Amino acid sequence: MNNTEHLIRMANSIGDFFSAMPDEAEARRDLATHIRRFWEPRMRRSIFEHIDQKQGDGLQAIVLQALQEHRAQFT
Repeated sequence: MNNTEHLIRMANSIGDFFSAMPDEAEARRDLATHIRRFWEPRMRRSIFEHIDQKQGDGLQAIVLQALQEHRAQFT
């Protein structure tokens, strides 16, 4: 498993947790906030590179949407 596959698996696990929240917008916001707070910058850059290069292939919809909607938080 390469690094990107590992990050996808981790992000999808986070997505599993937040997808249980009843408010979808809040879930996406909290998911993005979690990744911003707890992932090191190199990991965040790698997941955004994957989104840019592969359209987020393999990411759950909630994860992809959360990162795209809240990308400005990461700069």
